Amino acid sequence: MSSLRLPLGVLGTLVMIAAIATAWGFELIGGFIPCALCLEQRIPYYVAIPVALIGLIAATRTDTLARWLLAIAGIAILVSAGLGVYHAGAEWGFWPGPATCGGGADVRDASNMLSVLEETRIVSCTDAAGRFLGISFAGWNVVAATTAAILLFAAALAPRTRAA
Repeated sequence: MSSLRLPLGVLGTLVMIAAIATAWGFELIGGFIPCALCLEQRIPYYVAIPVALIGLIAATRTDTLARWLLAIAGIAILVSAGLGVYHAGAEWGFWPGPATCGGGADVRDASNMLSVLEETRIVSCTDAAGRFLGISFAGWNVVAATTAAILLFAAALAPRTRAA
């Protein structure tokens, strides 16, 4: 096992956990409503975090499996970074956003459909829900996901420590 594999892998995993926890916090505590593309950017986190955790556990036993799992987690989280670039570009008007992005309503009973539709807030993928230091949430996802991917790839590629 490499002396750097475990710390780099842990740090990359913590970056992913912090990013997804922040997204959930802004939604549940801050009241920000995510658009469909925001929700799609979260899916790679739900894949990459468990894979990275299994890779970290494997790092204590087998070097090859740990390397593969950490690399797979890095690839998975790069998907979120790519979606974030697309989303941020659509927010800035560099290219059109998805035609299907707009939100929906949870109508289970036709008798209250009008009231549900009146209370439903449609969120567009081309409008940033918020910005911090001039960067939208999608932009910050690019920063977090890319940072996590770099750390996970560095962990996967870290050389083995030679026994003395």
